[in-house]
Amino acid sequence: MRVYVPLTISGLATAHGAGELGPGPLTAYAVTPGLREWYVSDDIEELEYAALSRAAAASLRLLAGAPDTARRRVVIAVDVPDNTVAADPDSALDAGSLGEVRIASSVALAKAAAVHVDAEDAVADVTAAADALGAADHGDDDAQFTVDGAEDHELLWFGVQEIPNLIA
Repeated sequence: MRVYVPLTISGLATAHGAGELGPGPLTAYAVTPGLREWYVSDDIEELEYAALSRAAAASLRLLAGAPDTARRRVVIAVDVPDNTVAADPDSALDAGSLGEVRIASSVALAKAAAVHVDAEDAVADVTAAADALGAADHGDDDAQFTVDGAEDHELLWFGVQEIPNLIA
């Protein structure tokens, strides 16, 4: 199963140094039954993009809680055995946790298929979105507009071998 693990640049550096994502349990995003029902599509590429987008939103939350880290969202796509991934069936249709899964233990970075990171031109919007996230969560429409502005930026695709350049 392909899962998308949200990180920050500093989290990516830690994972690279350790050679693994972890320790577990890890929160990730995947094509779950709840995500399929919400997205109403059978196109696996569209569904995987939706899971990646959910992970990017979770990465933004990590950035909001870590003001001293580089303001770029990071998501690692990892292939793991199906039996290592668990979704909470009680939250299958909860909009806040669509596609969310747990991986019980750490995952070797060698299992990563790709790394997705914001381009430099997204930093200003991602910074503003991270700063506005708390207000958006409390119903501020202007803050939500700012948060949505970060989602206008597509994450770039990088091969795992490019991690040293990303964290430099």
